[in-house]
Amino acid sequence: MKIPRILAFAGSTRTDSFNKNLVRIAAGAARASGVETTMVDLKDYPLPLFDEDLEAGQGMPENAAKLKELFVSHDGLLIASPEYNSSISGVLKNVIDWVSRGPKGEAPLLAFSGKSAAILSASPGALGGLRGLVHLRSILANLNVIVLPEQTAVGSAYDQFDADGNLKDSRQLEKVQAIGKRLAAFVKKHHAA
Repeated sequence: MKIPRILAFAGSTRTDSFNKNLVRIAAGAARASGVETTMVDLKDYPLPLFDEDLEAGQGMPENAAKLKELFVSHDGLLIASPEYNSSISGVLKNVIDWVSRGPKGEAPLLAFSGKSAAILSASPGALGGLRGLVHLRSILANLNVIVLPEQTAVGSAYDQFDADGNLKDSRQLEKVQAIGKRLAAFVKKHHAA
């Protein structure tokens, strides 16, 4: 029986990103629930802005191809998305745009279609990034991703994490861990062969 795999990442490249901390916590809970979990940092995969002229002239950038391979080889996506001006980050949107591309003859949206996803956010604002999660949910759903209804957003993020990047509040911690556990349970049920 195949062990389901979850790809976990934050839509931020900032070293001390709240969302990197958040996705690490959720991914740990998913891993503890018996699924293989791969954490990646988008800072390790710098990409040019998506441009069809660039794609036509040079093909898919090497880092985009590496990320696409990771997306294709995993059953679930665990994404912590920062909120930039009431939407998702440009980094996250650019990754989605590049990874969604494929050569002629490839199944459409190969890296996304049929995947399951859980989304969460942390933000210095009071809403914790909820407005950005609305956009992320819509984008993923349009790429044929099953986005779980459960989500969580951690507001006032500057005050929510300790020096080691762990959540101070036990209720918040449980909510974030529950997202990871829920995605793990879903992929085990729907993606194990």
